[in-house]
Amino acid sequence: MTKVLQAIKGMNDILPGSVPRKDKLPDSALWHWFESTVRSVLARYGYQYILTPIVEPTALFVRGLGEVTDIVEKEMYSFTDSMNGDQLTLRPEATAGIVRAMVEHNALYNGPLRLWTMGAMFRHERPQKGRYRQFHQLDVEALGFAGPDVDAEIILMVRRLWKELGLVEGQHVRLELNSLGQPSERAAHRSALVAYFEANSALLDDDAKRRLHSNPLRILDTKNPAMQPLVEAAPKLMDFLGEETLAHFNAVRAILDAAGLEYRVNPRLVRGMDYYNLTVFEWVTDHLGSQGTVCGGGRYDGLIAQLGGKSAPAVGFGLGIERLLLLIQELGLPVPNGAPDAYAVIPDAAGLPKAMRAIEALRAEGVSVQMHAGGGNFKAQFKKADTSGARYALVFGGDELARGTVSVKALRDASVAQVERPLDAVPEWASTLTCSSRDA
Repeated sequence: MTKVLQAIKGMNDILPGSVPRKDKLPDSALWHWFESTVRSVLARYGYQYILTPIVEPTALFVRGLGEVTDIVEKEMYSFTDSMNGDQLTLRPEATAGIVRAMVEHNALYNGPLRLWTMGAMFRHERPQKGRYRQFHQLDVEALGFAGPDVDAEIILMVRRLWKELGLVEGQHVRLELNSLGQPSERAAHRSALVAYFEANSALLDDDAKRRLHSNPLRILDTKNPAMQPLVEAAPKLMDFLGEETLAHFNAVRAILDAAGLEYRVNPRLVRGMDYYNLTVFEWVTDHLGSQGTVCGGGRYDGLIAQLGGKSAPAVGFGLGIERLLLLIQELGLPVPNGAPDAYAVIPDAAGLPKAMRAIEALRAEGVSVQMHAGGGNFKAQFKKADTSGARYALVFGGDELARGTVSVKALRDASVAQVERPLDAVPEWASTLTCSSRDA
């Protein structure tokens, strides 16, 4: 017997809701609804869609993310191209690839750009709730904008996305904010941080000792409870920030305050990549256990020059789609189920030509109609109509077709009377079947 092949551990199928599965991964209808919502929100803010390759030169991530980050050190899927010996990597995040594309194509020549992408990323880490080896991210970047206004706009845009998805700010998600300052300010803070941790080396765990001289900022992000008192007493970056940096940060805060957005300034908030400066932020939740971050980003003014382009400011964020959809599921928020507007019941094959003509006319008017295929008696077809999740059944019976009509039966509301509609006037009644008309 041929062995059944399975997906690689941590790389999952996104299936229709009608396909039973044991895990709690989001179904494709929930996924599609999220993507549609994202497109709608980002279009209102003037962001354009971009696609970049899944495979990039390994050097792009080593140079862009930093050699001593966890991603580069132990999480990247890297390999040698057997054809030409090139060192290649499956992208672990999207920002570096977008910046590479901007530099390669001189895309900022005519001015700043607002861009977004969505797709698969890859990291070799232990699969756990909401975290996988192939995962998907929404990535949003504003390139060429230096002011705090765009920092604030991006944060407010995420709040708008939460509202469209049904998440309640402050109840389901909350904002944490910090400033990482400029390189010279971080260098002074880094020296103080290293000296402090060296003086308390006996209290450091193995991971902190490894990071001490390579990336001491990441020690502040430790999840080790035993190290929390030590971290809380460590030198704070905010004490090393100059006037210009503080002015930028305070300007961001003023815009958020004016918009009525509540947030917490978290001086321990850092980002995992080396390229961040000035404003950094995270949207976090208490509903997914200890791994509470669902969206994070900030400003990275040095990355474009670091990757060979003409120096230009930039700010953006990444959002883990699986984790966000898991949050929506955990909260039990109302979401579309992907069901069609109507299900066509055609008990007699002789009626197919007339029925198909009417069904196509309905689809032309924007009605989603699932047609029963493969025959079967009236009872069996009606059972399929009910399990489809459709709000209406369209019965193309012999008597109806002889009268030039179709019977429209509500499947979810017994109080709605069954009616007959004329087949030669589909545009006049099609809108009564659509979700938009029902929800109005």
